[in-house]
Amino acid sequence: MSAQRTRHGRQTRQPQPRHGEQARSHAQTRHTPYEIRADFDAHSIVVYQAYSAAIAGPALDAQRFVPPFSFGRMTWIKPSFRWLMHRSNWGRKSGQERILAVRITRDGWEKALGRAVLTTSEPDAVARAEVHVQWDPERSLRGAPLNHYSIQVGVGRALVREFAEQWVVGITDLTPTAHRIADLVRSGRADRAKALLPVEKVYPVPDALARRIAAPG
Repeated sequence: MSAQRTRHGRQTRQPQPRHGEQARSHAQTRHTPYEIRADFDAHSIVVYQAYSAAIAGPALDAQRFVPPFSFGRMTWIKPSFRWLMHRSNWGRKSGQERILAVRITRDGWEKALGRAVLTTSEPDAVARAEVHVQWDPERSLRGAPLNHYSIQVGVGRALVREFAEQWVVGITDLTPTAHRIADLVRSGRADRAKALLPVEKVYPVPDALARRIAAPG
């Protein structure tokens, strides 16, 4: 730790960056429209998924994904809660009634980014990719597109079992929270709704990964 003198003359110890943190992307600190915003800590990051009760129930009981979750198809994970709410209509769409906050390791998350190919790349490259990345306009509480983007990561069949069995460190059911926020928005109490949203901040992507997932233009 390094020392820093306070205005009262005492020295305080300042925490050093997490391993590799100094190599994080400068693009992420310039507040570009293409930033990963997420709920994360030193070792893990939260991504959101919407499932039917048949899949969500066993996953919550086991605290990892188990059958009938499919290990033979790509699964999409999204660190933006509001984007998933837009996609699932706040857990009201058929087959997307249960909103799960899936906490995975940062090592797993960054491994996925390191294998990713943008869905706007050449079709052959996309077809061969183990992981797909797509950027979509972030959404307001009422579903309006905003002027910055949210990332979606499609974990392909080659990695989906590793994701389900090794990266996942916890699963939380946010369905009641999602419904409560939606009800508050519909009743015109947006301020109270915002207070219930997960806190998402800019995720410090390593430079090499930031270049790999950078949107064109």
